[in-house]
Amino acid sequence: MNDLYADALAPLLHDLCTPDTVRAIEAGGDHRALWQALDDAGFADALVPEAQGGAGLALHDALSLMLLCGTHAVPVPLGETLLARAWLARAGHALPPGSIVFGEIHDGAALVRMGRVADHALVARDGVVKLLPVAQAEAVPAGFVLDASLRWPEAAWQAAPSVDTDARPLPTLQACLYAAQLAGALRAVFDRTLAYANQRQQFGRPIGKFQAIQHQLAVMAEHVFAARMAAQIGCRAADLVPERLHVAIAKARTSEAALEVAGLAHAIHGAIGFTAEFDLQLYTRRLHAWRQAAGSESYWYGVAGRQHLAGEHALVLDTLRSATTLP
Repeated sequence: MNDLYADALAPLLHDLCTPDTVRAIEAGGDHRALWQALDDAGFADALVPEAQGGAGLALHDALSLMLLCGTHAVPVPLGETLLARAWLARAGHALPPGSIVFGEIHDGAALVRMGRVADHALVARDGVVKLLPVAQAEAVPAGFVLDASLRWPEAAWQAAPSVDTDARPLPTLQACLYAAQLAGALRAVFDRTLAYANQRQQFGRPIGKFQAIQHQLAVMAEHVFAARMAAQIGCRAADLVPERLHVAIAKARTSEAALEVAGLAHAIHGAIGFTAEFDLQLYTRRLHAWRQAAGSESYWYGVAGRQHLAGEHALVLDTLRSATTLP
């Protein structure tokens, strides 16, 4: 993450997005001070073209910012807003103040990730995309603690102007985001587990000196760094939306890693890792939530398989080599 934007965001999150802040917001505390500080610093507009007031970054340039959202368990939708504002700007739509999340309406309601702490939702229904204020929706807690099931009155849906853009790539863009955030959270879990293994004493020496624990840490490291590489592949894009096969590889691999790393981390920590006072659970709960968000590994491995069958390569190895070769 050797870039100016990550170098600026990392200390800001270190100071403002502490584990205590995350706990307070999850418990219903005010999230607006954290959001305003991030928005005022311009990070939410990093992908917006310069002509429209943003930084004009490409998607692969913003990978480091999305990784940091996972590394610090950011409890406001910075990653979602980063992508949503870029999407709206490219559609020629005015950018509203405040945060934006994604949703898709099924049976009248939308499960919206981070919906409890968002100002607007970019919502798709029957192929039509509209930007709706979250305050106008009936909200019911759902899934992860910051998620919500939102149901807008039909009058609010009809009154909102349509965003003139194709809704089909939106789930792919969401999956790209969650793959990057998973990769960041995976590294945070590994770093904390490694530090704990070197500090926790048993039979007169750190538990990290025992071969069984070393093996578990080695397996975690393999998953963590493979996930980081997969997220990098997922963010390759000439414009805003990456190729679906690249995202399938990224989301499938990071989701698979989430299950394994969370299990190993809690196995090494023992019972203390599950306690509310211990920081580990702030990250492993996100691993499980983001693993399912925008499709789990089974869904995206299916997408990758269908992409291969429809592609030009006869051998799976050729498809993988073509998709994973980084420039």
